[in-house]
Amino acid sequence: MASLKARKPVRIDTKRTIADGIAVAVPGKIPFELIKKNIDKVVAVSDDEIAKAIVLLLERAKMVVEPAGAATVAALMSGAIKPKGKTVVILSGGNIDPLLLQKVIGHGLMAAERYTDVSLMLPDRPGQLVKAAEAIAAAHGNVVEVLHTRNGKDLDISEVELRLSIETSGHEHRERVFEALRAAGLNPRVPN
Repeated sequence: MASLKARKPVRIDTKRTIADGIAVAVPGKIPFELIKKNIDKVVAVSDDEIAKAIVLLLERAKMVVEPAGAATVAALMSGAIKPKGKTVVILSGGNIDPLLLQKVIGHGLMAAERYTDVSLMLPDRPGQLVKAAEAIAAAHGNVVEVLHTRNGKDLDISEVELRLSIETSGHEHRERVFEALRAAGLNPRVPN
């Protein structure tokens, strides 16, 4: 963007990003001229937005696209680009490390609120874990991970912390799960 404003290639400090394929310090002369001639607008998107785009492309289009290539879809999804009429985006590259892909999928699901962590402070007595599980099941949430902590500096001697990772279908479903927990007399919070 700085190069377009200056009308010539300009060196910038790059930021750490999952889209390393487009995080260049200075554009080359040929790519810069092509962009200047053919591109109407350049926008920035966050790593969270790119992760959501990668997950969408995996689920809906059954495509594995590297983060830099998914930036175009991220720009559409985030509203950074508001199309008028038919719109074409270019998806380029499938060069993504499997471990990064695993992390991006998890992060993308969290960003889309389809995967959420919840912390519950519960009285240390029988039946509390069942109470939480039944409330989540009643709201059609799916518990995928449980961490039950009995000792900790922030815990009262008569309570335990229950941390759950839950699959939901999105924001509204997540809110229904949280409401079901509240209706069961529990106080869900999203941990830091």
